Amino acid sequence: MTAGVALLWGAATHTGARRVLNEDAFLAGGSVFFVADGMGGHDAGEVASAAAVEALRPLVGTAVVGADVVRDRVRLAHDAVRAIETAPGRGAGTTLSGIALTEQDGEPYWLVVNLGDSRTYRLAHGRLEQVSVDHSEVQELVDAGTITVDEARRHPRRNVVTRALGAPEDPVPDFWYLPVAARDRLLVCSDGLTIELPDRRIAAVLLTEPDPQAAADRLVEEAVAAGGRDNITVIVIDATGASDALERTAPRDGRVVDDEDTVPRADQWRGAPA
Repeated sequence: MTAGVALLWGAATHTGARRVLNEDAFLAGGSVFFVADGMGGHDAGEVASAAAVEALRPLVGTAVVGADVVRDRVRLAHDAVRAIETAPGRGAGTTLSGIALTEQDGEPYWLVVNLGDSRTYRLAHGRLEQVSVDHSEVQELVDAGTITVDEARRHPRRNVVTRALGAPEDPVPDFWYLPVAARDRLLVCSDGLTIELPDRRIAAVLLTEPDPQAAADRLVEEAVAAGGRDNITVIVIDATGASDALERTAPRDGRVVDDEDTVPRADQWRGAPA
């Protein structure tokens, strides 16, 4: 029991049907749950995602995580990724998305963190809501009204991210606060899941699999069966013991190609991965 909230979770990861390496990494334990999707291959991407997760690992031992502590750890993760030595012309980088249990005015809240196009969702009252906002070229086009959400799923540059750990610029992660409520279900995943399964199918699995580990396993299995073009990582978290009376508020403002590997936008990166 943490901050009056008991957490049940399940996690699963898979290399996918087309890749040799799994460049995803995840952290799940205590009150923190993060997914990192590395970029750059075995000499960069696989190492980058692992380095980011290791920098965040000390958070697992903290029952209620402070936002400032998370910010510091994200900064350390960025520094660790930037320090990775790679071959000339290649760069190490990784996305990062996830949640940490924190408090606001004595009430339990989720602190949602995001950099890149891995995602965090919330399933509440039977409805799946994407909490994080993709840092990607296609999301910028959607925001500008140039393409639709459906067109974004098929856009040839849908795997190009605009923010990530390891970029030359200091990372500017998004942070949101979400109130914790009983029977809410959180999902953290790499884009290997969302390029294969539409949100409606993800919601259907989350609604029909009561056990979080079974839900995570099934989502990964279905993504592989649907094509598995990229690495797939899924964490499903259930909150129990939280008060149903918690008032739900809007999140606080903290602020077709065969190769589906996430890549950074070239004009914002030194030595974009091949």
